[in-house]
Amino acid sequence: MGEALPQQLKDQLQARVRQQDFAELVGISQQAVSQLIQKGALEPGDTLDRWLLAYCERLRDQAAGRDADGSLAKERAALARVQRVGQEIRNNKEMGEWAPIGLLGDVLALASQAVTDRFDSLEGSIRKACPDLPGEALNQIRRVIVNARAEWIRSTAQLVDQALDAVTEDEPYDQGEPELADTDDDESATAP
Repeated sequence: MGEALPQQLKDQLQARVRQQDFAELVGISQQAVSQLIQKGALEPGDTLDRWLLAYCERLRDQAAGRDADGSLAKERAALARVQRVGQEIRNNKEMGEWAPIGLLGDVLALASQAVTDRFDSLEGSIRKACPDLPGEALNQIRRVIVNARAEWIRSTAQLVDQALDAVTEDEPYDQGEPELADTDDDESATAP
């Protein structure tokens, strides 16, 4: 390093230092120095040179993410996690594998409405196609249509619940067929 420190400076560095004097020297408040002592970063009654070394070491640790409580490291990890999720969403969008859940819900609602509207129009279509169909047969067909419509709504709701559960649990969504309930009315529809 070259030249030796003057004796007067060496003496000042080897002397005990007051909290207020150290605070003014490094540009922090006396309360901050007191907190550093409470946290064990500075030893009470130490000399100026020891406090300067300890204070600089603490600053280096903080800058490197090794602060005592780990808050900087935790913040960096949280930021990295958010950035990773954001990148996954962008990648999935580009591959056509992602859409906002609100949009998906709207599309599903429109599709479901189209299907239920079709169910509702079946009775009229059957009357037009088979004008000679007896009233009892038409009533039986009406019951089958009502049951089918109700089953469509139930199974669609079950599918949505399963998909939402999978999304909220971060599990892959099983797109298997929903189980359809057996109804006695369906079987009786085949009877003459």
